[in-house]
Amino acid sequence: AVVFVHPECPPEVIELADEVASTGGMLKLARASEARKFIIGTEEGLIYRLKKENPEKKFFAAASALICHDMKLTRLEDVYLSLKEERYRVEIEDNIARRARKALNEMLKYI
Repeated sequence: AVVFVHPECPPEVIELADEVASTGGMLKLARASEARKFIIGTEEGLIYRLKKENPEKKFFAAASALICHDMKLTRLEDVYLSLKEERYRVEIEDNIARRARKALNEMLKYI
């Protein structure tokens, strides 16, 4: 099986992966791959979509209960209203912003 993991995985997990990609990147890689079996190391909700878009292929979670509870709390409507009405402004310290920017830039490399 081909192993896909998200860039936010621990380094020791990333070392074992065949591909490191964002969730969108994993969707593209799975579509393009001739492989038939994949082990997915990211939020388990992606596996449903992978199976739906690639019914001829098999997808397995790298571990049980890979759930991002914070992501489950945010609805599309919440994001829309936040952007439209500039709700929920978040201010963070510069040293945290620098580290966050570095992590985001690393993730964007895989898009």
